[in-house]
Amino acid sequence: MEQGRAREAVVPAYGSPRVPGQARGGEQRGDARGEHTHSEPPAPRTVHRHSVRGQILAALRTALVDGDLVPGEVYSAPALGERFGVSATPVREAMQQLSIEGAVEVVPNRGFRVTERSARELAELAEVRAMIEVPVMLRLARTVPAARWAELRPLAEATTEAAATGDRAGYAECDRAFHRALLTLAGNQQLVQVADDLHRRAQWPLTAAPVARRGELVADAAEHLALLDALCAQNLPVVQSLVREHFTGSAL
Repeated sequence: MEQGRAREAVVPAYGSPRVPGQARGGEQRGDARGEHTHSEPPAPRTVHRHSVRGQILAALRTALVDGDLVPGEVYSAPALGERFGVSATPVREAMQQLSIEGAVEVVPNRGFRVTERSARELAELAEVRAMIEVPVMLRLARTVPAARWAELRPLAEATTEAAATGDRAGYAECDRAFHRALLTLAGNQQLVQVADDLHRRAQWPLTAAPVARRGELVADAAEHLALLDALCAQNLPVVQSLVREHFTGSAL
């Protein structure tokens, strides 16, 4: 590799995001010339033109949560496009969206560097989320009938199912869906959007962080069901405690 050029890495070809329980194909990184390589990457699936960008964006988000896109590494759109079996354009568009979300940063004439999120940054995100969501949850606990909370139980159970399989990407999607449904009851769409953005930013992996174990995901998911029980019972002290602890101790 020429002096001064950024290292490029590639991820396995994903035709679409995984669903909870779907296993991730084996992969192996090489260190030749400082690049990441994968032995026998699966052949990319054929995707329709109108959905290419969306599928690539979903696949990149999955790779971020799973740690296949490594914090600090620079990835070029052409190299990733080759792995996905598409042109560089939809990859570049998806990466631009991820830069808006804070997952990557643009490196002019080189590509996109995956953001290195420190433990301090994640703690700050958790603090901000608690500042926003704790008072909202307490207000909703006083006003929303128990039957309405019961309607959200399938979403909480979906996080439990995803956690049981150890599927981090599937759990991340279910986790955000559950929290969005809770906050939607406040009737403030701006609140939902801000909270969801903070939530997604908090899900990107720490620098050199180990992958969350299945048991950690299961414990995290169990807090969703406990929160619904507390909301149904209008147990405000437990609601406040669960929401705060959920953010500070979240596996994602």
